Amino acid sequence: MSSKQYDVLVIGAGASGLMTAYMAAQRGRRVVVVEKANKVGKKILMSGGGKCNFTNLYVEPENFISHNPHFVISALTRYTNWDFIGLVCEYGIEYEERKHGQLFTLNGAKEILSMLLSECDKTGLVDIKTNCDVKAVNAVDGQGFQVATSLGYFEVESVVVASGGLSIPTLGGSAIGYEIAKQFGHHVYPTRAGLVPFTFSDGFKEVTTRLSGNAVEATLSNDLNSFTEALLFTHRGLSGPSSLQLSNYWNVGQSFSIDFLPSVDLNELFKAKKQSQPKVLLRTLLTEYFPKSVVLELQALIWADMAETAIGNLSDEKLEHIAKRIHQFEVKPSGTEGYRTAEVTLGGVDTTEVSSKTMESKKQKGLFFIGEILDVSGHLGGFNFQWAWSSAHAASEYV
Repeated sequence: MSSKQYDVLVIGAGASGLMTAYMAAQRGRRVVVVEKANKVGKKILMSGGGKCNFTNLYVEPENFISHNPHFVISALTRYTNWDFIGLVCEYGIEYEERKHGQLFTLNGAKEILSMLLSECDKTGLVDIKTNCDVKAVNAVDGQGFQVATSLGYFEVESVVVASGGLSIPTLGGSAIGYEIAKQFGHHVYPTRAGLVPFTFSDGFKEVTTRLSGNAVEATLSNDLNSFTEALLFTHRGLSGPSSLQLSNYWNVGQSFSIDFLPSVDLNELFKAKKQSQPKVLLRTLLTEYFPKSVVLELQALIWADMAETAIGNLSDEKLEHIAKRIHQFEVKPSGTEGYRTAEVTLGGVDTTEVSSKTMESKKQKGLFFIGEILDVSGHLGGFNFQWAWSSAHAASEYV
């Protein structure tokens, strides 16, 4: 079976793939989207706890990680967060702003997926095929591509690789996009899990297990970056926004620092309390700022030998040391939870070999790369979705 009824074949029916499909179809292009999973948009549906953090109010190039940081500017400038917010409003989708400018749907991620599918349907030029595995992509001299799939062959002018990365393989993550890139001579940066919880194998793991379910507002930092957001203790280690953000800037074998109370200068607080409440215990003082279970674990880690000593009987040097440990608590993860729970894949197709204007390969005419497959990863907070929308829009104008 050979099909010549399409102009464009999109690999992957996720955020960037569906966006490209409907926008290319609006230009009169006949599009087929092939998806290996049994349903489309699985990652959209589970994102943001099912509420889909679809973009952010404050999108800047600095919110993205890439070996070629200027690459994102062109696409983000031509299709902005406000463009996508406009589309969401056209559909009457209700949303709310949360911390740090994050925008979430009020009634569920299914509304974002329905919107994209509706836009595809309106054109009458988009076919979506699920349970469709890509077997081979071959360039045909001067005539585009022949794509072999489990549902037959497609002959098209353009191929758009929107297959995503390796994160959450149960939702369809695979290496097909990287294989296609390498086949056509592209350099692919090594990949690793990003926006992912940390795991521990030392004594600190026992601490996180006992504190599992507790969260505190903390600052996590290393030499590359620093994030102040919620820190969640888990049975395996550390999660929550601050951990996920820092995981993008961490490699195995490295340590990082936790400031458990960034909003308070503990050294100054201790000095003042030593004067005003000399009989108070440190743990009593700190229960104003932390859950009691967290205070007791910090006590065991930092000042166990003075647990029953009133603050008035502790030297200024000792109090300063305790304050410093709480503000700069060093930990060394053994690893992360890996692709199983990672929200993004770091690394990917080298963007110096892809046009920042069109997303077209500089090595193969008619071959386009968009979304997570590229060496572009956003911070937590809607930035990866915005990259999906913006890169899809850029490609859709040229496929």
